[in-house]
Amino acid sequence: MMHSLPDADTLYRALCDKDTRFEGIFVVGVRTTGIFCRPTCGARKPKRENVEFFASPREALHSGYRPCKLCDPLGHPGQVPPWLRPVLEAVDADPALRLPNAALRARGVDPDRARRWFQKHHGMTFQAYLRTRRITDAFGRIRHGDKVVDAAFDSGYESLSGFTESFKRTTGFAPARSPRRGLVAVTRVRTPLGPMLAGAVPAGICLLEFVDRRMMETQLARLRRQLQAELVPGASPHFDALQRQLDEYFASARRTFDLPLVLTGTPFQRRVWAALLEIPYGATRSYAEQAAAVGAPRAVRAVARANGDNRVSIIVPCHRVIGRDGALTGYGGGLWRKRFLLDLESGRRDGAPAEGPARRREGKP
Repeated sequence: MMHSLPDADTLYRALCDKDTRFEGIFVVGVRTTGIFCRPTCGARKPKRENVEFFASPREALHSGYRPCKLCDPLGHPGQVPPWLRPVLEAVDADPALRLPNAALRARGVDPDRARRWFQKHHGMTFQAYLRTRRITDAFGRIRHGDKVVDAAFDSGYESLSGFTESFKRTTGFAPARSPRRGLVAVTRVRTPLGPMLAGAVPAGICLLEFVDRRMMETQLARLRRQLQAELVPGASPHFDALQRQLDEYFASARRTFDLPLVLTGTPFQRRVWAALLEIPYGATRSYAEQAAAVGAPRAVRAVARANGDNRVSIIVPCHRVIGRDGALTGYGGGLWRKRFLLDLESGRRDGAPAEGPARRREGKP
């Protein structure tokens, strides 16, 4: 099924600007080379008369184009590339592992390439990622009773002062305060609608938001305050299951999620979120119906605000609540994503978003 795209001038401008908001919205075929690319491809931009735009890689393939080797338009944005995967698996197996540039080269990885990939997809260098992994691992050990000095040296630090300074810089508090503080491990997960920021504590997933959603910083600040915790890049045993179940959901192979959730908020907010979890896959409710479901039929606006404060998108399906007249209203990730999710669940979606950021016209929050 083909879908309408923004006008060609908008798409060409997004291509020239490498606009990440259009990832997953379109691919571009270059007539002079016979290849097709993502809108964010780093290759030299072709002239306007030499390109044509497609709503999905499938359409480009059917038109005779072959995928670009530089930007891999058949893969998910942010997916760990094969050349980096063995290194990350080694770090997962031993968070204290030191990998200076010479060690990376010995493993066949260009340090500059690793640094650029991490800066692009995680906003930090590869070495900063390694330091954060060591600190988060040490934090967990201290919280479970290890002495600070043991955690420091077992994490590969040569001095307690160096460990303490690095720990404070990463977490915002001293190692000795670890038993009274918490950490939320955060990472990016890939989806056909762009990357999402996921957060987890030992008890479960507490965050899943599109990285470009409005008021993201406000939501993160609330999460820090409610959990009395700092957010740091890191690993969690919940992340693998989260990525797998999201992949299955977008492939129309999963209708319900089986993940432990940590939903922090007021009692009213938790009631609203619990009611969201009861809306079946493929169904929708109006805000008035949602208010009635939580026993507060006159609190339609309060229900709408609680929906907007949901920090676990897709899994807690606030996208299934729509206006009384059927119009799409209010979605932090953008109405075009809301339309995609509803179409996916109703069976009207072939895996390509319906319309991008430049085409949002449907209703108001």
